[in-house]
Amino acid sequence: MCKHLQDLGDKGLQELMLAQDFANRTYSATTQSHARRRRRTSALQSTLYHAQQSLRKLLVMKAVYIPILAGVLLLLAITTVSILSVDASVQLTREEWLQPEENTLLNQLNAPQKVIVEVGGSAISSLKTLGFNFSEIMAMQAAAKEVHPLKRIQAGHAFIRHDTDSGTDVYYEIDAGQKLHLSRTEEGWHAALEKMSVTRRQVYVEATISDSLFVDASKAGLDDRTTMNLVDVFAWDIDFARDLRKGDSFQILYEEQYNDAGKMTGTSILNAVFVNQGRRYHAIRYRLKNGNTDYYSLNGQSLRKAYLKAPVKYSRISSRFRLARKHPILGYTRAHKGVDYAARTGTPIHALGDGRISFAGWKGGYGRLVEIRHTNRNHSTRYGHMSKFGRGIHKGVRVKQGQIIGYVGMSGLATGPHLHFEFRVRGRAINPLHVKHTPAKPVPKAEMAGFKRHANQLQSNLKLAAQESGWG
Repeated sequence: MCKHLQDLGDKGLQELMLAQDFANRTYSATTQSHARRRRRTSALQSTLYHAQQSLRKLLVMKAVYIPILAGVLLLLAITTVSILSVDASVQLTREEWLQPEENTLLNQLNAPQKVIVEVGGSAISSLKTLGFNFSEIMAMQAAAKEVHPLKRIQAGHAFIRHDTDSGTDVYYEIDAGQKLHLSRTEEGWHAALEKMSVTRRQVYVEATISDSLFVDASKAGLDDRTTMNLVDVFAWDIDFARDLRKGDSFQILYEEQYNDAGKMTGTSILNAVFVNQGRRYHAIRYRLKNGNTDYYSLNGQSLRKAYLKAPVKYSRISSRFRLARKHPILGYTRAHKGVDYAARTGTPIHALGDGRISFAGWKGGYGRLVEIRHTNRNHSTRYGHMSKFGRGIHKGVRVKQGQIIGYVGMSGLATGPHLHFEFRVRGRAINPLHVKHTPAKPVPKAEMAGFKRHANQLQSNLKLAAQESGWG
């Protein structure tokens, strides 16, 4: 009898162990199809039936076994209910099978790779760093030859590699407006130029001069590039070397441009007001129908004049035009027929107006000298003591107003770095600070109505931005 009970108990335990094992395997396979779940559920029900039959046989045994088997059966019932309650309609995606670190690795493999061209670097070394072999690089160079040769890459620009399911793409930013796109397909490498999208936003800045223009502009949040643009806009009306005073102020509404990589590519002043010694100067940026863009006053007069107010931006006058001055080196008194602008060696010198170079070379105490005969042939200007000439500057070359013709130095008879500047009328030197500046052509009458609407809109934008800035 005891042996029979032991056999029945062993058989029951085996049945229960089989049921538990099957339940565990069923739970881990919840992503299988509905058909498999139905078959396995049927098998589980069959196993439960056999377990119940074994239990009936055991019920006739001694009461000592009943509590033990009842507990086991209850555990099996709980496990069964948990399995059957799983929503078979939920399909787990392939990525969800992966461990978190495996998902991270997958994202890293698909992430773009970037390498910046170093000084003295080449396309070959950059592309090799991105994982391309020599034959692939040669194929890429051949594809890009007619579009943008890879020999023309510049230090500081970047190559970006992006691998996708459809192939491999490589991008090279040529400039702020366009990029080279190399793509690899089953047919090989292909090259094309793509325009970079430009995002624009308007920014308002105002400041009062208490220290210097650049220091106060920087404190107000204006970058040096835009500050220089501000100087350029008012260069015909304000001599920033001698006219600027403490208490002067400016308001500026300008536009920042960003490419699709999020890099700021430039700024453009849209509307500006500069108060210098109590006098207000306005500048409105306007594009004419012929495509030319320039700055005009509120009444449509061009801010551009025949000549700039000064050939060196934002410098200090160290010596003025005088008929009698003791020479600091020669020691005797003679006329100083120009204006000296003190500036650091290497500071750019700009042509005062359009013209042709009549002399470029060494001239006695002037040192390195450039002389320009202007469009008005009665006028000429001289620029002395240069450290070096601008690129391509030599006798007979035509130059444009504002073009860099040389750099500040102390060649010739000079005690320190500065520019000696002369303005001559029919060969006779006159005081450059007294020269009258004739404005360029105003907005055409046919476009004046459109200009007025544009100017009024920018003025409204400026006032609104100033109000919002005052709100803090």
